[in-house]
Amino acid sequence: MPEKRLQKTLTFIDIFAVATGAMVSSGLFVLPGIAFARGGPSVIISYLLAGILSAIGMLSITELVTAMPKAGGDYFVINRSLGPAVGTISGLISWFSLSLKGSFALVGMAAFTQLIPLLKEWDITIIAVILCLAFLALNFKGVKEAGRTQVLLVMGLLILLLIYIVQGLPRIEATALEPFAPEGLGSIFSTAGFVFVAYGGLLSIVSVAEEVKNPSRDIPRGMIASLLVVSLLYSLVVLVTVGVMDASSLSESLTPISDGASVFMGRWGRILLSIGAVLAFISTANAGIMSASRYPYALSVDSLLPPFLTRIHQKFHTPFMAIFMTGIFMIVSLFLELDVLVQAASTVLILMNILVCLSVIIIRQTNLQNYRPTFKSPFYPWIQIIGVIGFIYVIFSMGALAILMSIGLIIVGFCIYWFYGRLNYDREYALMHLLGPMLQKDFASNSLETELKEIVRERDQVIKDRFDHLIEDAVIIDIDPMSLEEFFELAGTKLSHKTNLPASKLSQALIEREKVDHTAISPHVAIPHAILEEEGIFQIMIARCKEGIYFSEDSPSVTCIFVCLTSKDERNFYLRTLSSVAQIVSHKDFFKRWEAARNTEILRDVLLLAQRPRV
Repeated sequence: MPEKRLQKTLTFIDIFAVATGAMVSSGLFVLPGIAFARGGPSVIISYLLAGILSAIGMLSITELVTAMPKAGGDYFVINRSLGPAVGTISGLISWFSLSLKGSFALVGMAAFTQLIPLLKEWDITIIAVILCLAFLALNFKGVKEAGRTQVLLVMGLLILLLIYIVQGLPRIEATALEPFAPEGLGSIFSTAGFVFVAYGGLLSIVSVAEEVKNPSRDIPRGMIASLLVVSLLYSLVVLVTVGVMDASSLSESLTPISDGASVFMGRWGRILLSIGAVLAFISTANAGIMSASRYPYALSVDSLLPPFLTRIHQKFHTPFMAIFMTGIFMIVSLFLELDVLVQAASTVLILMNILVCLSVIIIRQTNLQNYRPTFKSPFYPWIQIIGVIGFIYVIFSMGALAILMSIGLIIVGFCIYWFYGRLNYDREYALMHLLGPMLQKDFASNSLETELKEIVRERDQVIKDRFDHLIEDAVIIDIDPMSLEEFFELAGTKLSHKTNLPASKLSQALIEREKVDHTAISPHVAIPHAILEEEGIFQIMIARCKEGIYFSEDSPSVTCIFVCLTSKDERNFYLRTLSSVAQIVSHKDFFKRWEAARNTEILRDVLLLAQRPRV
């Protein structure tokens, strides 16, 4: 287990900046020229199509991560949905792809430093290694410092790109957009898959979800805002670039935006956009280390990788060993040929989106009571089904090489799980709950529900009060229909063990109180109670009777019963308990959850996770 929890320091602005900075880099400053060579002016549509597909994945991952805002983001939710084998593969591949994306940004940034006379003779790889070490040091200090740096970088970048768009739109030549799709309509889809890596940074923010102050509110807002802004930027910037540059020059350019700026803004335009490119690469490298390092940390927490990766720095509260290992991997990758690996990274990111869409379907179908996202993907399950089909089509349109490389990575991930993680992992996952009834076997206990409950408490920053402790210790039973007198006799027996008083005395006290006035507070809820002469007593028993118990003509079928025994000196707490119960049962989804709960422990969780003011 980690020595300390990760600090919650990130806000909406940080999320927006990290996601935007992670996307706007090589996907904008390098890929447009290469993508244009594949599909011509239709690359504009390819970027839009990739953005639409990314939105489908974003809606799904946002739902999952608001329910489970934990380090490792997509890995964590895929693991808890589809199981440790798929989770290990997804976590390692996400770590691999984000690290390589960061390394690619470091190389791009190092290349631009060649414009500085003092560094012109330096080897690009050495410069990239030095830059990597600098970003490692920044991330060791914490995501707050890294996040604030990201905000400043993204602000500068957005200003430069707006200047480029405003200056370039009037200079677009309509003839430059003809023929629009010289390679045919099929190239639009294959190019969309190729440039999908440009949107890969959108999912990177979920890897630091555990460090967000208010994940329920800020993660959906930050991701949606970032996708909208980046999609608009991509479309307009690529439109300007295609519209002002000669086709042959654009096809061979690795600095298409800087080259485009030189066409209508001259030398200073090229310099400004080169600065923009450097800012973009800096933000991507920074976000890459920040995001990628949380995957080995999360895998280690789940015992799928060695435990040393969970170590948290005593001063900065960051997973420094996971950050260190990520830095080592990135430095090694700087000495490799990255072109084919970047193409594979795009394919891998598409695979991640497929798994995310499948995870939403699986976890919703299990009807887990403690799965409580604060954002729900609209048009479920159609948007997920369309997403899976669309992603698969795009993968096959990209060609065999990227697919084969991705299969190789999947095999590596599975081998790590089989020979290490499988021997240590003992957690539940949603697919177990779904397969159990189908195979008429009880595969699952309540450990996943319990884990989800604790995650919701941490997410909502719930501080337990006395009522919470009362419910945690309460007797909770599921009963068949019976008479009211039989129920009170049962309650007396159950509560006698809690109060050390005779069962007959307790049941008689409840019967006598009920004769004075009916204790049903609604057609389906009752709070029978009795005041005892002893001191220091307050106990509660909670019962569910799906068919209902007759309390009165107005409440002939009570399904939810709270039996309270209190001494006179506990009267104030008794009144607070009545208020808490009234608040809980008044929620619109309370009875739906109460009826659907599979066992008494889930009934307990329904009460513990209900929103109410706490004293």
